[in-house]
Amino acid sequence: MTLRDAAGVSFEISVPVAIVGAGACGLTAALAAADRGVEALVIERDPVPSGSTALSSGMIPACGTALQAAAGVEDSVELFAGDIQRKAHGRADLVIVDTVCRESGPAIDWLVVEHGLDLVLVQDFLYPGHSVARMHAPPSKTGAELSGMLQRAATAKDIDILTDAVVTVLYVDGDTVHGLEVTRPDGVVERIGCDVLVLACNGYAGNRDMLAEHIPEMLEAEFSGHAGNRGDAVKWGRALGAAVRHMGAYQGHGSVASPHGALITWGIMMEGGIQVNAEGRRFSNEHQGYSEQAVPVLQQPGHIAWDVFDDRLLALGRGFEDFRDAEQAGAVRTAADEEELARIIGCDAATLGQTLDGVAAMARGTATDPFGRDFTTKPALVPPYHAIKVTGSLFHTQGGLVIDEKARVLREDGTPLPNLYAGGGAACGVSGPTVDGYLSGNGLLTAVTLGRIAGREAG
Repeated sequence: MTLRDAAGVSFEISVPVAIVGAGACGLTAALAAADRGVEALVIERDPVPSGSTALSSGMIPACGTALQAAAGVEDSVELFAGDIQRKAHGRADLVIVDTVCRESGPAIDWLVVEHGLDLVLVQDFLYPGHSVARMHAPPSKTGAELSGMLQRAATAKDIDILTDAVVTVLYVDGDTVHGLEVTRPDGVVERIGCDVLVLACNGYAGNRDMLAEHIPEMLEAEFSGHAGNRGDAVKWGRALGAAVRHMGAYQGHGSVASPHGALITWGIMMEGGIQVNAEGRRFSNEHQGYSEQAVPVLQQPGHIAWDVFDDRLLALGRGFEDFRDAEQAGAVRTAADEEELARIIGCDAATLGQTLDGVAAMARGTATDPFGRDFTTKPALVPPYHAIKVTGSLFHTQGGLVIDEKARVLREDGTPLPNLYAGGGAACGVSGPTVDGYLSGNGLLTAVTLGRIAGREAG
C-alpha cells in the first residue's frame, strides 16, 4: 500500500469512476453509476469476483420492500433502525443508521425490478434482533448465488470488471486521488486514472497485525472471510487524512462446522436447537446472536461446541445450500437417543441427559434458563437427535473509514475528502464498537445501500 505524487504521471487509461472491489458493494456501486450513464471500472484482485459476499449467506435485510408488501409484512424505517440501535446498544452512528434503513427498501426493489435479481423474502424464521421478516436472499440462500446475480447484472450493463488486478499504489495530489496502479499476476503494472475513487474492498479481518491491534480476542480464531481483506482501504484512507471509527467491531459466527468449514444456519438455534460443549453442557444463551456467540464457543474446551437439534430442525437446515454441503461432507451425525448422542459428542451420558432434561423442562415452562433464553415459544427437542461439531470463527470487520450520508469519506474534522467514497467493509458500519452490536445482515446491508449511494453520488 503506497501513496505517490500524481505530478507528471501518465495513465494508460482514465475512467470517470474507479471502484476497488467486486463484491456486493462494488458491483452495486457500478450499477448505480451505470444507471446515471457514467462509466465505472471495477477492479478486482481475484480471477473471479467473490470476496466476502460469496462467503456469506447472501441475506440482505431491508424494510418497506415490494416483497414484504406482497407477503403482508409490515415494516418501517423506524422499526428497522430501532432494531439496529437496540442490538448496537445505541452506539451506532444515528445518521448512517437512518440512511441505510431508508435506502434499504428502494435498493432491493431497484435490484429486483431494474437489474433482474431473483430475490425472495425469507420467512422461515427470524434472525436474532429482527422484529419482522426482512431478509432478502437468493433462493439458495448463499452469497455465491448473490454474487453471480450481481455479476450478470453488471455484464448486462456492459460494466467492465478488471480481474487479477491488485491495487498497490494510489496517485494523489494532496488528498485528491488522481489514479491508481494495479499489478497483474505476471508482474505487469498498469496505471489507471480516475475522477472519483470508490473503496469497496472490505475490511481488515485477514490482516494479523491489524487484528492484534484492534481485535486481539479473535487473533487465533478460524478465519472464514476472504483472504483479500487486508485493510488496504483503511490504510489508504488514513494516509489521506481520513478518520476511522469502531475498529474493534466485527462479525463473528458461533456455528461453523469443524473441520469442514461450512456455515451452519443460526436458524436452527432460533427455532429450538441448542449448543453444548464437549462435556455435554450448555454454556450460553444461543438467542443473543450468532456473531457474539463466536466468543463463548472459542472459550469452551478444545474451542468447539456441538449444535444439537432434531428432525424438525434438520428439515429447516436442509433449506440452506451450505447446510446441505455440510451434511454431504459428513458433518451431520445422527443419534437414536441420548446415550448414542453422548457417544458421538464424547461426553458423559448422565451429564448430557441432565442438559436435555433441563431444556425439556424449560420448554414446558416448569424451569427457567439460567442464561436467560425463553424456550417456551418453540417445540421441545425429540429423538432422534442430530449433532454438528462447530467452532467460533471471524468473518469480517465492521469498523473502518468514517463516511457521511452520501458515502463520502470524512477527515478527522468531519469535512469530506475531495473525491473518495467508501462502503461495505471499507467504511465504519452500523454495529457499534464491539462484536455484540452486530445485527444479522449488517454487512450486506451496508454493502448494498452504501454501494448504491456511492455509485449514485460518484456518477
